[in-house]
Amino acid sequence: MAENSFDVVVIGSGPGGYVAAIRAAQLGLSVAIIERDQLGGICLNWGCIPTKALLRSAEVFHLAQHLDAFGLAADNVRFDAAKIVKRSRDVATRLNGGVKHLLKKNKVTVIEGVAALAGKGKITIAVKDKTAREVVAKNIILATGARARQMPGLETDGKLVWSYREAMVPDAIPKSLLVVGSGAIGIEFASFYRTMGSDVTVVEVMDRVLPVEDAEISALARKAFEKQGMKIHTGASVTGLTRAADSVTAKIDLGGGKAESLTVARVIMAVGIVGNVENIGLEAAGVKVEKTHVVVNEWCETGVPGIYAIGDLAGPPWLAHKASHEGVICAERIAGVKALHPMEKLNIPGCTYCMPQVASVGLTEAAAKAAGHEVRVGRFPFAGNGKAIALGDTEGLVKTVFDAKTGELLGAHMIGAEVTELIQGYCVAKTLETTEAELMHTIFPHPTLSEMMHESVLDAYGRVIHY
Repeated sequence: MAENSFDVVVIGSGPGGYVAAIRAAQLGLSVAIIERDQLGGICLNWGCIPTKALLRSAEVFHLAQHLDAFGLAADNVRFDAAKIVKRSRDVATRLNGGVKHLLKKNKVTVIEGVAALAGKGKITIAVKDKTAREVVAKNIILATGARARQMPGLETDGKLVWSYREAMVPDAIPKSLLVVGSGAIGIEFASFYRTMGSDVTVVEVMDRVLPVEDAEISALARKAFEKQGMKIHTGASVTGLTRAADSVTAKIDLGGGKAESLTVARVIMAVGIVGNVENIGLEAAGVKVEKTHVVVNEWCETGVPGIYAIGDLAGPPWLAHKASHEGVICAERIAGVKALHPMEKLNIPGCTYCMPQVASVGLTEAAAKAAGHEVRVGRFPFAGNGKAIALGDTEGLVKTVFDAKTGELLGAHMIGAEVTELIQGYCVAKTLETTEAELMHTIFPHPTLSEMMHESVLDAYGRVIHY
């Protein structure tokens, strides 16, 4: 029985699941993790990590095409799509092995198979050879993740109409591409394929691209994308797809009674995700599901004693780092760690690795005003930063939003080179409940891009130096 009885069983080994398992093991609990496919889940194998490998190849290719600006030269710069894809897959494989090593190092039992709740504290596991196994757990953490949303009439088929999976492993770079949806996933693929030479059109149903971002940042992003040659339709929707032998014709409702047809080689559907709530015994266990996610409280508890849910399964924001943090909260809650704090969602950063990069944390300017704050807003452009000029990356902006009365940092929003690395500085500031005074008295190294973070704070209070 010891081999089948655990303090904690985690279902799903993505960035939420495997982190929860490791932290629980660190706290002295006996832990098993059940995975039906690949350790590391979608993020590591088919999402966050391999897409960044693709985007890195695109970034290097872009630089190679603009060597003259740096006093360099190279002839016949070209790319090999197969090698780009292979590098991306090799990166994913390496990290998959890393997760396996970490779980073994922390003495987490790994079970391959498909799990389902089967009564109080019980889980059945269908193994690949069709045998069944049952394990018993004092606590169960559901971390089954999510999958791409399918739209009626616009379903992916793996050949002409792609989900993120097919978009990550193309046989060749398509000459033309329609991307439906301009959230992080859609825009990252649009950016990759445009840089590699595809004629890219983006259709977004909302009134702007990257609609969760600050409106000012979204407008700058659109301007940059269109400068690169992307065609963008906002306030528009794809109403139908007609598939031919090697092309797709899309019907696009542009709004205001206008419509057009567009024929492209391939289509990428990036219209959101839905939680994997099916066939894991949630209903029978009494776990509440709302739309496509499991309902949880601030401690990731489902309402059924001993059953927790984290990550994409537990709703937005659908981010790997949010899932990992929830995994830690879950494990520590189960172990009875004192002074544990629930997650503050406004301190979760969002990053989009397009070109230029976009990153943010906290409230947008509009959201801050809508919440009743009187705000002070600071801005600093990349064009005023010495390091950005030296890098040859002068398009971008750092924007900060403060409460005018208290000096609380309400939000920070960035577009430009390496902002996905810079944003963490503001995340630390928000977590520490820093005001403008501490940020103004923080010494930022020179010459760095991070100096713009300081200058943006200064600008909010009429003290900007370098612009």
